[in-house]
Amino acid sequence: MATTTHDTETEVQDRAILVSLVTDKIKRTGIDPELSLQELVQLAETAGLEVLDVLRQNKETPDSRWFIGKGKVEELRMAADGLGANTAIFDQELSGAQVRNLEEALDLKIIDRTQLILDIFAGRAKTREGIIQVELAQLSYLLPRLSGQGKNLSRQGGGIGTRGPGESKLETDRRHIRERITELKRQLDEVVKTRELHREHRRKSGAVQVALVGYTNAGKSTLLKQLTDADVYIENQLFATLDPTSRVLQLPGSKEVVLTDTVGFIQNLPHDLVASFRATLEEVNEANLVLHVVDSSSPMREEQMEVVQSILQDLGAAGKPQIVLFNKIDLCQPEQLEMLPTGEGFLKISAFNEEDLSRITEIISDQLAGDTLIFRIPGDRGDLSSLLYRVGEVLEQDYDGSDVLYNVRLNKEDYDKWSYKLAEFVEPQ
Repeated sequence: MATTTHDTETEVQDRAILVSLVTDKIKRTGIDPELSLQELVQLAETAGLEVLDVLRQNKETPDSRWFIGKGKVEELRMAADGLGANTAIFDQELSGAQVRNLEEALDLKIIDRTQLILDIFAGRAKTREGIIQVELAQLSYLLPRLSGQGKNLSRQGGGIGTRGPGESKLETDRRHIRERITELKRQLDEVVKTRELHREHRRKSGAVQVALVGYTNAGKSTLLKQLTDADVYIENQLFATLDPTSRVLQLPGSKEVVLTDTVGFIQNLPHDLVASFRATLEEVNEANLVLHVVDSSSPMREEQMEVVQSILQDLGAAGKPQIVLFNKIDLCQPEQLEMLPTGEGFLKISAFNEEDLSRITEIISDQLAGDTLIFRIPGDRGDLSSLLYRVGEVLEQDYDGSDVLYNVRLNKEDYDKWSYKLAEFVEPQ
C-alpha cells in the first residue's frame, strides 16, 4: 500500500524550473519583473509544484521560435537534466508554436503564467458560476493554441495543465471547443441574469453594499470572517478563495450593510480570466463603499496597490468612495509601519485585533453616514420605521401623540433612493 501511494505522488508531482524573460517592452510598461517572478514562485507553490531553480534572461524582443534565446534553451535543458525537472514554467504568455518547439527541444512539460493561474483557479472554483467561468477562460486560452499543445496532450498522470476541461476535451477539434464555448457563454448569461436579479433585490431592499478588494493574499477573506463570522476558506496562499462571498455586517447604531469579498487581483491577471469573471468583479461597481485591503508587510506593497487601482479603473469603479486598510501590521517591521500613509481614508489594522475591527465598523459607519434628519412616522406605519433602521442610523426616537419621531443619520444616496417613501414624513428644521 505504501508503495502505491509513493508511485501516485511521483506520478503527479511536478518539479519545475521557472523562466523569466525581461524585454524592452516589459521595461517600458513599468511591470516589475522581479515582483512578477516572486509571484510566479508563489503561484507554482500554490499549485503544488516543487520549484528547483529560476532562470532569467534580458533580451530586446522575444525569440519567435523559442521565446528565449537558443543559448538559454540549451542552458534550461542542462539545468533540467541536472536537477531532474520535468516542467518549465514561463513568466510570460507563450504562443502555441513556442510551446511545441520548446517541448520538442527540452522534453519537458511547458507551462506559461496564464495557464498556471488558470490551473489554480480550476482547483479553487466551487460554485456553478465559478466553474463555468474558469472553463470558459481555459478554453478561450486553449483555442488559438491547439496546434501548439504537443506532448502536454499526451502526457499521462495529471498535474499542472490538465485540470479543468480535462484531456478528453483538450483533444477535441476547434469546432467542438467553439461549440463548448458558446454553450458556456449561454450558461454564464443565465447565471449573470440571476446575479443581476439578486443585485436588483438588494437595491430595492435598500441594502447598503461594501466591497472588499485587494491583491491576492492581502487578507480579505480573513477580514470578512472576523467581521461577520462568515464560514469562508482561509489559507496563506494565492487565490485561496475564488467565489465571491457576501455576508451581513452589523454597524454601530444597528445599521446593517452587505459586505462582499471579491477575488484577489494579481499583476498580469490573464485577459481571458478577467473577461470571464467580469460579472463577478463588477460586484464592486454596485458597492456604496470600497475597502481596499493591503498587505502592509509586503515589500511590494506599493506596486500591489497600483495593480489594484489599475484593475478598478478598468472596471469603472476607480471613482467609488474608498478606504485603504493596511492589514497585517502585526507582521510589519517598525520601519515598514512608519512608511504607511496616515490620515483620512487610511487605517492601519490587524484582522485579528478586536479594537481594529471595531475601528473598521466605525469608519464604515462614518463614511456612509450623511445628514441628520427628523422623520415623523405614524404609529401604524411599522414598515417605514423598519425602513429607517435598515437604511440609516437611528440616533434617537421619541413619541408625539400617535406619531413616532426618529432622529436619523442618512446619506444622500440612500435618501434619494427612498425619498419617494420618506420625503413626506421629513420634519422641517
